[in-house]
Amino acid sequence: MDYKITGYKPERLFHFFEEISSIPRGSGNEKGISDHLVQFAKERGLWVYQDEAHNVIIKKKASKGAENCPAVMLQGHLDMVCEKKAGVDHDFEKEGLDLVVKDGVLSADGTTLGSDNGVAVALMMTVLDDEELSHPPVECVFTTEEEVGLNGAKALDKTQITARTMINMDSEEEGVATVSCAGGLRIRCTRKIERIPAEGSLVQIKIEGLLGGHSGTDINKERNNANILMARMVHTLMEKIGGSLVTFAGGSKDNAITRECEASLLYEDAEKAAQAEQLACSLAETFAEEITSYEPDFSCEISVEDGRTANVVPKNAAKDFVNAMYLAPNGVQRRNMHMDGFTEVSCNMGITCAGEEELSIVFSPRSSVASLQENMKERFRTLAESFGFAAEYSGEYPGWSYKEDSRIREVFKESYRSLFGSEIKIEAIHAGLECGLFSDAIPDLDAIAVGPTLNNVHTPDENMPLDSCERFWELLKDVLKRLAEQ
Repeated sequence: MDYKITGYKPERLFHFFEEISSIPRGSGNEKGISDHLVQFAKERGLWVYQDEAHNVIIKKKASKGAENCPAVMLQGHLDMVCEKKAGVDHDFEKEGLDLVVKDGVLSADGTTLGSDNGVAVALMMTVLDDEELSHPPVECVFTTEEEVGLNGAKALDKTQITARTMINMDSEEEGVATVSCAGGLRIRCTRKIERIPAEGSLVQIKIEGLLGGHSGTDINKERNNANILMARMVHTLMEKIGGSLVTFAGGSKDNAITRECEASLLYEDAEKAAQAEQLACSLAETFAEEITSYEPDFSCEISVEDGRTANVVPKNAAKDFVNAMYLAPNGVQRRNMHMDGFTEVSCNMGITCAGEEELSIVFSPRSSVASLQENMKERFRTLAESFGFAAEYSGEYPGWSYKEDSRIREVFKESYRSLFGSEIKIEAIHAGLECGLFSDAIPDLDAIAVGPTLNNVHTPDENMPLDSCERFWELLKDVLKRLAEQ
């Protein structure tokens, strides 16, 4: 293989990352990478377990002298969020990623990079492959479908794991250790429709260029959601000028802040369509004034086509659909002011679609407080019921509570201080991590989540500074050595 990442140590870490980047591994399409890891383990004579969900566990015996030390679990997920820029021709089901190295930063050409959580996969492969490391017994756990509800971690038989110390490597900021996280779920609201044939002038609207981001870690940055902006646009057009809804589609992932959305309205005559076009242009200018200071690439394209025929959404159903989106909670819902404004409750409107036979809206609410999460579920049930939708809940996962006494946390603090001369930051995050599921199944589990710096995950602007990976490897190596000496 002709490697693009050169000059960084350890070389095999970055080579492993390039190798797995050549294997398609979007959520639900992890069989290929799962089988690759099984073969990787067999070639090295390591104990390996693979289940029907394509989760993989690989165990490596302790280095010499550390045979009696307690085992440690290293953990990360195999799947990645598959997002690409408008106009980019890339088939995530069949094609690997086109990696780009520029100024010491790794990215992918026009798509997400998959460093979330491919970097953990590559790090574990490096640990398993390196015979010079000092370490206790190691159990590397590779899970699937994390990005769509932690499904692999839910399905995994936890009795295969003997370790009671867990190092999750799905954190995204160097020098920060995560010790608590939010729980979450997926709510899909649907309503059946029978479209009606109609003709007239079609007003088409396309919003794009928004920053987007992770619906957990970036939700507190107040980034705009294209679904919300479009709902506001269409709501105003329908209230002031009328029109029949033909299309409405935004987002492809419930856990990514939506960057693009398209909609269209059909008007009986050209005069009404011209009025709608004029109002839409005025609204686009208003949006730009409101948001371009922090959404610099925002754009809204509006066009009109006369003499069009289309099957439209019935007016009452269209009105309910748009009003439900217009009124739905989105973004930060509650902050804890005793924790410097830490986000306690949020929601993301991730996917919207006016299909041929069904209207659907998908939400991703999160909370670190169980009672507040239940309240969000009830709010969405009420919202759905009020507008004639049925609410379906799936992918629910628990939060992860802070542990007062943590040996692994202290080891990381000591190691970081020794290596870098400063203190590692200890924090809770609003994103979901698999630590909660493993902690639920293994009550005495001592867990921590760490990792190198990853930027703009879940977007095509995702990137990974390579020197941060180098430093994180040194930290992980030192922590394993310390655990082998205790």
